[in-house]
Amino acid sequence: MSEQAPAPSRIKPPMGHDNAWWWEQAAAGKLVIQRCSQCQALRHPPRPMCNKCQSLEWDFIDASGTGTVCSFTVLHHPQFPGYDYPLVIVLVDLAEGTRYTSQLIDCDPDDVDFGMAVEMVMHIDPDGFKLPMFRPSQAGGS
Repeated sequence: MSEQAPAPSRIKPPMGHDNAWWWEQAAAGKLVIQRCSQCQALRHPPRPMCNKCQSLEWDFIDASGTGTVCSFTVLHHPQFPGYDYPLVIVLVDLAEGTRYTSQLIDCDPDDVDFGMAVEMVMHIDPDGFKLPMFRPSQAGGS
């Protein structure tokens, strides 16, 4: 009897000094947004310096996880192991006033539209890796 090879997993994002804290929050099931301590500007993805005032001081806030689709694309190729195609990639205008790029799940690609209300769900890969994704809002509306 031969053992079956484990299913391929998602390609993991680079994690380093400037974003490890963000991935730790995601691992705890939270979607957070970096905030400048000086001018209060929100920014994502995380980076060391505020693009508004150049401050290096920051903290973060918990995001509500709600927003609307600002833009989207549907990826068919290239197909990498560990992903289900087609992938719907969305740019979400979060309720807090910043944007977040993610995958839209539980939605047929033909049903995605600009202004669609979405909500964050924490996707968990078979290896336990957590990644915030979005789905059409269960509250309704667009």
